[in-house]
Amino acid sequence: MKKQLTKLFIALAITGASSALHAADTASATKTLSVYTTAKDSNLRLSQGENLTLQPAQQAPETDIAIFVNPQKQYQTFLGIGGAITDASAETYAKLSRTKKAEFLRAYYDKKDGIGYSLLRTTIHSSDFASRSHTYIKEGDKELKTFDIAPDKKHRIPMLQQAIKAAGGEITTYVSPWSAPAFMKDTNNMLQGGKLLPEYRDAWANYYVKFIQAYEKAGIPIWGLTLQNEPMAKQTWESMIYTADEERDFLKNHLGPTLKKAGMGDKKIIVWDHNRDLIVHRANTIMGDPEAAQYVWGIGFHWYETWAGGKPMYNNVAEVAKAYPNVNLLLTEATVEKFNAERYHYWPNAERYGDSIINDFNSGAVAWTDWNILLDHTGGPNHVGNFCFAPIHADTNGELIYTPTYYYLGHFSKFIRPEAKRVSAAASRSLLQVTSFINTDNTLATVVMNSNDTPINYRLYIGDQETKVTIPAHAMQTLVY
Repeated sequence: MKKQLTKLFIALAITGASSALHAADTASATKTLSVYTTAKDSNLRLSQGENLTLQPAQQAPETDIAIFVNPQKQYQTFLGIGGAITDASAETYAKLSRTKKAEFLRAYYDKKDGIGYSLLRTTIHSSDFASRSHTYIKEGDKELKTFDIAPDKKHRIPMLQQAIKAAGGEITTYVSPWSAPAFMKDTNNMLQGGKLLPEYRDAWANYYVKFIQAYEKAGIPIWGLTLQNEPMAKQTWESMIYTADEERDFLKNHLGPTLKKAGMGDKKIIVWDHNRDLIVHRANTIMGDPEAAQYVWGIGFHWYETWAGGKPMYNNVAEVAKAYPNVNLLLTEATVEKFNAERYHYWPNAERYGDSIINDFNSGAVAWTDWNILLDHTGGPNHVGNFCFAPIHADTNGELIYTPTYYYLGHFSKFIRPEAKRVSAAASRSLLQVTSFINTDNTLATVVMNSNDTPINYRLYIGDQETKVTIPAHAMQTLVY
């Protein structure tokens, strides 16, 4: 009997120790999730709240709102999020104090204390966002013998150099032209549209080469380029028209071969660079020609198709992604037009960004580039009065004004890093919008937007785990797991 009791005590001890170890293992395996929130009518701005604990998932009833994330189902590879350094941005930046310049660069490019921008766009000579129009050659110089980027050396190049340094010494940079020099066009005018004359196609292609060489000599590596900004828009500012056939032919017969001959075959060429409405036709025309398609890395698009009425055409982006899965899609420009200083903190502006970014990524985009990174208190400078908003403005005293848009952008750029993979994410109700990415370090960043007037409680499912979350009214959340 004594021996039996001894064996029983030993067995109980072993069982107890095993249970304790199991409990310890379970505790150590418990996953926590960090929540960062920006919300209207509050002081929450990318603010970290309390950590949430995930538990084994239970079936959600139909009455509950839920978001379902499946990290095992992965899609496109993320390139980056960023904004454009235009002449207007550079002119405004140049007027800031040294302290404010440092604050500005930290706000955009610091991965810890800022929002970690990883993408940058700039212009080939001038756009509307500058104090004046300019090119890099003397008018009539078809041979490009006078090519000189001197107009950019005063403000734009120094700002670009400092931005690259602030980003850690490198950032994916691409460039876009708004118009060829006046003499190369059938209108003899850089503004108001017009077309490139056939006899200048090679000269214009060589202009890109000269630009890239000059910028890289100035310490600004160029990753890629778009062929033409908004090739179907006759604007009051610098603009130039290409039909789909004309863009295809300029690419395959001039720009593509010229870059390759100059040893720049590795530069990423992006076509279209205009609104979502006509993207399908442009993609079909260029990608349907193997001679042109061989030079295409990606297809760029803007968000301004709503100028004609109607809603953003996200489905067109998704259609191109399905039709041409090996071509990269990226939003190359977006801004809120018609600047009004009374609307610096107008929340629908930020929600327009949130809606677009979520839908564009869910439609297959690999990157998203805002327009001007900084503007002044007028929404400029702009030499034709086309004043717009930026995420950050400088006021008349040289102080920086951070709009809600800055923080909404940060919910993506700070937590989703280059080479991340988009994963399956869906909401059970249209009240919430969601997209999700898994980074190379296996952190999962899920971005949720509530554009409604009331807070929403929802269940977040990640694989076979879940937790309960509350998102305030008119808010953006990033949940990091």
